[in-house]
Amino acid sequence: MTDARLPTKPTKAALAAAVHLIVPDLVAPGLRVLFCGINPGLYTAAIGHHFGRPGNRFWPALHGAGFTPRLFAPWEECELLPLGIGITNMVERTTATAAELSPEEYVAGGQRLRRLVEAQRPRVVAFLGIGAYRTAFGRPKAALGLQDERLATSALWVLPSPSGLNANHQLADLVLLLRALREWVDGT
Repeated sequence: MTDARLPTKPTKAALAAAVHLIVPDLVAPGLRVLFCGINPGLYTAAIGHHFGRPGNRFWPALHGAGFTPRLFAPWEECELLPLGIGITNMVERTTATAAELSPEEYVAGGQRLRRLVEAQRPRVVAFLGIGAYRTAFGRPKAALGLQDERLATSALWVLPSPSGLNANHQLADLVLLLRALREWVDGT
């Protein structure tokens, strides 16, 4: 029996049309953590759920780090809000790869993110993409982990992109880095 909540795999036509779609922010006031991706990919936009591509390691890393009680699927993203977790993107524009984005889009996305953070006031904003963070906020030497600066009143934490296209960090690396974030957020 098929679960009606499961999205179907997008067709080539649906992927091509997804370039015009925006994946809505998953936010609420006072979140523990607001995860900020770079921008939606075609697959993610086509199914309408963050980190939707099957090869994306966000959901397994989130669970492996102890943020979720079980492995969530992208279409279960709303179950994150009761856990104090939200998701947004630095740049709203959908692309096949983040390499299609311009530095100006990152800077404008950083400004949009600042407004969102000022309104929602999460405890910490966790960027999932060090290059995007460096470009958007003019921090060319930023390293992974907790940053010295804040975004409005929120702490900043930089993590690698969980995209399957990021070969520099494997799932085990992502789990360790996200676990350090969770332990910091939980005060352990």
